[in-house]
Amino acid sequence: MEETTFESLPIPEEVLMGIRDAGFTHCTPIQTKTLPLSLAGRDVAGQAQTGTGKTAAFLISLFSRLLQNKPRATKGKMVSPRALVIAPTRELARQIHNDALLLGKHCPFKIVCIFGGMDYQKQKDEIAGGVDLLIVTPGRLIDYYKQKLFSLKSLEALVIDEADRMFDMGFIADLRYILRKCSPYDERLSMLFSATLSFRAMELAYEHMNNPVQIKINPEQPVTDLVEQSLFHVGSDEKFSLLLGILKKEEGEKILIFCNTKHQSEKLDRKLRYNHHNVGQISGDLHQKKRIQVLDNFHAGKLNILIATDVASRGLHIGGITHVINYDLPQDPEDYIHRIGRTARAGQMGKAIALACEDFAISLERIEETLKLKIPVEWPDEDLFLKEREGHPPFKPRPKMGGKKSSPGRKPSGKSGGPRRPAQRSRPRR
Repeated sequence: MEETTFESLPIPEEVLMGIRDAGFTHCTPIQTKTLPLSLAGRDVAGQAQTGTGKTAAFLISLFSRLLQNKPRATKGKMVSPRALVIAPTRELARQIHNDALLLGKHCPFKIVCIFGGMDYQKQKDEIAGGVDLLIVTPGRLIDYYKQKLFSLKSLEALVIDEADRMFDMGFIADLRYILRKCSPYDERLSMLFSATLSFRAMELAYEHMNNPVQIKINPEQPVTDLVEQSLFHVGSDEKFSLLLGILKKEEGEKILIFCNTKHQSEKLDRKLRYNHHNVGQISGDLHQKKRIQVLDNFHAGKLNILIATDVASRGLHIGGITHVINYDLPQDPEDYIHRIGRTARAGQMGKAIALACEDFAISLERIEETLKLKIPVEWPDEDLFLKEREGHPPFKPRPKMGGKKSSPGRKPSGKSGGPRRPAQRSRPRR
């Protein structure tokens, strides 16, 4: 089958220039099937694996439509974005924003990304100054919308990305609220993308889209052959020393390590730092500015190891990840697939290494059933277990959130300033 080139599609020159800047020449399967429809103005509900070019597909369609149409007149002085992209996570919203800046570099559009956790007033001011493409997470969008900062009644294009994740994260009520405030479905281009087009996702599509064409790209296997998978069975007390040996042996340029909990990721971060590794970590409650700084440092190569919980397993695209290590096997097989999907992108090879200890080995059977293969098992030699540095890594407890800070020298509350006595139980009346 002959591959479709972007140059052969009716894409405006300004958008083609951005595509060339990105180094794209031929369409991926999801782009081949969706772009002819969306460029012709048809609504699309698309299903494809992560890393298959869904973001570029809808951004090319958005920019092409905005270039071909004149901006609609808006009532009053209220700001009205021309296009809206809704993403479930901050990381995904930031990634879409970065891709939009690259692909839309030669287009005369103002692109704004807003999400919770940082720069509240700055983001508010950016919207107030006018915007063509607004990339958002649901919570921050509703916050600003209820302040009547902008209207959604003049939308020319709408994208819902990772729709299945919206359901998983409990955003569906927020999403339906937003969709009810948008322009009529037959007056805009609407696109929905999801890893799985479940009944819930299609119900949402048919309710708020204009008879969308359903596109499914079903891979023959859940994971690309470009990922070299391996598995080590190891006791939990030896897992860290084996990790040290693997890191030394593999010498990966960019290594992404997954843990199941925030506590484990923070603990592993401290231990690897103590053993002279250049590492950073992100988890769900890490402050957004700090999370962005860590991700940017990893992307730029200032850190060669990133530890993450599943907050990073979806929607996060960092080029050049050579290794994904599952320090903890996930309980959900889909999480395993999304985790190792962070490597072997854009045609590059990658390695996925899993450590199966007694705490999480129970998940292995379901993971292999979903993969439809047995993960090759490697048995480590004694010299692969490296002795960790003696002593204990310094621990800095996180400050407690909320509450009043005690003044220096202030005694604990209580009449005498000392420890309180336990309250005496009253005698029952006779």
